Amino acid sequence: MKQIFIASFLMTVAVASQAQVTANNELKSFINQSFSYFPRIKEVENTVTTAKQKLDVSSINSPTVDASVAYRFVEPKIQIPLGGQEFQFAPVHNLDGHADVNYLLFDFGKLKANIERSKTDIQYAEHNVTFAKYQLASQVSTIYYSVVFLQHAISIQDSVLSFLGENKTFVENKYKNGDALKIDILNIQTQIDAEQNRKVDLQNSLQKQLNLLAYTTGQKQTSGNAFDFDIPLKDIEAAIADAQANNPDFLLAKDKVKQAQNDLAITQLDNKPSVFVGAEAGAKNGYVPAVNEIKFNYNAGIALKIPIYEGGRTKKQVALSQTLVKQNELAIETLNSSYRKDLEQALTDLSSNLERIKNTEGQIDQAKYANKLAESRFQNGVGTNLELTNASTNLQRAELTKLQYQYQFCLAKVELARLMGYKYW
Repeated sequence: MKQIFIASFLMTVAVASQAQVTANNELKSFINQSFSYFPRIKEVENTVTTAKQKLDVSSINSPTVDASVAYRFVEPKIQIPLGGQEFQFAPVHNLDGHADVNYLLFDFGKLKANIERSKTDIQYAEHNVTFAKYQLASQVSTIYYSVVFLQHAISIQDSVLSFLGENKTFVENKYKNGDALKIDILNIQTQIDAEQNRKVDLQNSLQKQLNLLAYTTGQKQTSGNAFDFDIPLKDIEAAIADAQANNPDFLLAKDKVKQAQNDLAITQLDNKPSVFVGAEAGAKNGYVPAVNEIKFNYNAGIALKIPIYEGGRTKKQVALSQTLVKQNELAIETLNSSYRKDLEQALTDLSSNLERIKNTEGQIDQAKYANKLAESRFQNGVGTNLELTNASTNLQRAELTKLQYQYQFCLAKVELARLMGYKYW
């Protein structure tokens, strides 16, 4: 039933399915300013730099060179009688200085797997920046249209106060002529005070929204005066497809699956052998027969390191990594379900608010007529001030209600754009 209702609503909106999201230039400017102003964006952008540096580190497979110098004093002296003399086999003062060069020749794909993991981390960091920008753009848009709403609400409130002021003046004149009571003037003043308090509340809310605008963009004022945000509307399946393709939340979820797959690939290579080549050159003493003479020496070779037994650790790590892959795949299914719910809710909000706006238009016309009639009756002495104030209050409520629905309709479209991953700035 809900899908039929949403589908019928979509048919009433004359928007081509491939049309672009429309937003005014001032809002676009605010959003782009927020990307360079808001500290959170700089923070997540730095994670991209960090990820790229990690890739540089993981890509290194150059030879390692180490140098060492050693001295050892050994007693007792190692010597035996030979040919009537004491023959020394090792020096008392052992000196050794050399440089080692080692190079990983073959690792059965371990280095490549780590590089792929680092590349996925870079992609995840970049998508995280995109996600943060989408969230901030939605926040700035909500603030922007909240300011528009509050400015219009204050304007309506000003018209109410203006009407009450004129009404008070009229009643005061009637009171002077003996055609009204003092209580009538006091009642109007009480209503004026109440409406002034409502205006103060609206002004306070407006200032808070302007503070939020300055917090996110650095701008303290806006010239926006219309709910001019628009978006192509689609059925739920098309909206889900757009969200899966464009929304960075889904991109991040897919990156997490890929990261888990990379970790699994690395873990599966833990028990693979490694082949190293190395060389050493230096000078030391201890060579028979002149054990105290320092001589140049060198060596070179190749080594094969083969893991034999590690208590089943690799097997358990592989099982854990496989579970993490499955967990992240299930997270995408959860995300699909959550976004379907949110998209259906946004489409329902659009439908219901559009219907409410149409209904309030008739209420406003009726309230205007009733207000004009009550004003005429009051001025001609056949109506009461209570009738006039009630008619004015009803008109005010109808206008504020329509404004509220227009505001909610606009915010629902902003939310729909965020959910479907539309870039409108």
